[in-house]
Amino acid sequence: MGEEVKVFGFWSSPYTHRVVLALRLKGVSYEYIEEEIFGNKSPLLLQYNPIHKKLPVLLHKGKPIAESRVMARFWDKFFDDKCMPAIVKAFWCPENEREQAEKEACKCLKMLESTLNEKRFFGGEDIVVVDIAANFIGFWLRTIQEVTRLELLSAEKFPDLFKLTDEFVNHSVVKGTLPARHKQLEFNKFIVAKY
Repeated sequence: MGEEVKVFGFWSSPYTHRVVLALRLKGVSYEYIEEEIFGNKSPLLLQYNPIHKKLPVLLHKGKPIAESRVMARFWDKFFDDKCMPAIVKAFWCPENEREQAEKEACKCLKMLESTLNEKRFFGGEDIVVVDIAANFIGFWLRTIQEVTRLELLSAEKFPDLFKLTDEFVNHSVVKGTLPARHKQLEFNKFIVAKY
């Protein structure tokens, strides 16, 4: 089936990671094609996603699968439209906007914390689509915090969410899909210096 399913992605993208993780958790074999996000897009990427030209692209039998069919709409929308922008803004906004940006980011994290009720994952004992949509928090947020020294997520502020992030990144399937930590930290330093 690996020939039937292909994923075009970028190694550091939490969006790519969602697709890869979902496929691995379901035991679906696939071919992974690494794309360069800062250079020229490959002809295949442009062919399969000509309008948005964004990653990831998931192909099944040569046909791209619409993102809305890959992820649960509500959580995808919540993370992509509310959490991610709020968290990114907290790290990369002008100094005079930082306090308000941190409050907005923490508001999103608080909402997530409130849904856990001491569960191991959002769905209970098993990783579900909500955990996959929230994968950014488990690995990427904590590595960005490490580079920028701005702490939004901590065991003191959000104990259940912090515990979930540890459980998530140490899950046997998840661990096998994450970028090397040192490589991600170097990439984060590059991004922080660039922006």
